[in-house]
Amino acid sequence: MLTIDDTASVISGRNDRRRNAEQVIGSHVDAADHDGGVLLKRFGNALRAGVRHVCAFFILAITAATTVHAEQTPVTLAGLAYSGDAASLDQRFPFSRAYERELEQTGERAYGRITANLAVVPSQHLKIEQGMLDELKGRDQAIVTSLVVNSETVSVENFGKLRKLFVLIRGQALFFDFKSMTVVRSYPVSFAFIDVFDHEPTQAEIYARVKNVYEGAAGKPGIFGRYAGVLAGATIPAQVPRLLKVTEVKLAPDVMASLPGYLKSEPGMAETWAADMVSEAISTRAGVPLIPYSQGYAVGNVLPMRVADGTVFNLKLPEPDYAISVDLTGLKKVKFGSVAAGESFIYGTYAKFRIEQPLLGSTWLDTALKNGETKVVPSTQTWVDDFPAFYDSWNGMFTRLATAIASKDMSWVKAAASAPDIAAQISKTNQLIAQCK
Repeated sequence: MLTIDDTASVISGRNDRRRNAEQVIGSHVDAADHDGGVLLKRFGNALRAGVRHVCAFFILAITAATTVHAEQTPVTLAGLAYSGDAASLDQRFPFSRAYERELEQTGERAYGRITANLAVVPSQHLKIEQGMLDELKGRDQAIVTSLVVNSETVSVENFGKLRKLFVLIRGQALFFDFKSMTVVRSYPVSFAFIDVFDHEPTQAEIYARVKNVYEGAAGKPGIFGRYAGVLAGATIPAQVPRLLKVTEVKLAPDVMASLPGYLKSEPGMAETWAADMVSEAISTRAGVPLIPYSQGYAVGNVLPMRVADGTVFNLKLPEPDYAISVDLTGLKKVKFGSVAAGESFIYGTYAKFRIEQPLLGSTWLDTALKNGETKVVPSTQTWVDDFPAFYDSWNGMFTRLATAIASKDMSWVKAAASAPDIAAQISKTNQLIAQCK
């Protein structure tokens, strides 16, 4: 059993391999007073002063606690929701819906699983309130949050006598204004799970793995835990921040050809996959929300979603202040070494990345990027699935770029980016990101 969780960091932590890969692909007493009267007088003064200091301490402590509480933004929890057309939920999310129904039959409900995870990691800046959404009607302002599931991917691939099961759930920690029905901010979340069988996996076996994706596996938090983790650090600023969004995605023909069939089964699915990968890397590493990518069901900048109680909302997606365009321009697999135990390969990926301000026509970041990840194939392995390695390379590229933007650490980006003024671009983009939090 294998789980994917920030998979790029597992391989990229091996700095020696990464350097090799980059080269290949182009890269703080008073004295005692013995007079009794003076001593008693000083003792009395000190005691009175001490009382004053203690009183002041408690007043400050109470004031500070009150201030912290007052600064928490009330947010109503809507629970689990699904994006897109409500009529096709069972077709688009068959295993997620089955899991939801199982929870309802046991009296737990997905809402209860979410609140249980929230109790483990309480929000620092938000006061999460539970209640009926109808109670929010008539309020001048009411912010609602929901764990919105965007996609459920289940795929079984044949490799000789083995069957590889891949399960991926992508979603978002969504916040919206209940009065205006407008998305305020969103943080992407996802969890992928891989298992290998010597037989065709049954529906029950697939369902068990989907359940693991929601509840967590191998010590890793699942979708519920990751949603709680986002809410633990999320903020709702008093003033409207600048908005960031992936607006355009392109994939070169050879990149498209490298993708497994389930990422190409519907028009726009590959582009949505790439946009979600980039959005999650930036949101997670730079700590910034993004407006959801609006291809597919978010037609006309309207995002339909259905919460667990059956209520359907059509949320308006605001126009971004800053637009991100991504072009996955190519990939390359290069043999790196060979020994009796097996062979090692470098999986190189190439892309163009751009952040601009559409209304002003100004550009903040514009560069070509390259990244390489190594994969060792044992000599006893009879088949090689290249896509997970290429995924590690793509994900590693955008994770490291986002880390560089957030920390201004240029150790990776200087070798990976083609722009000669990349240090200045990264510094400028760091300031941009601060405006979007």
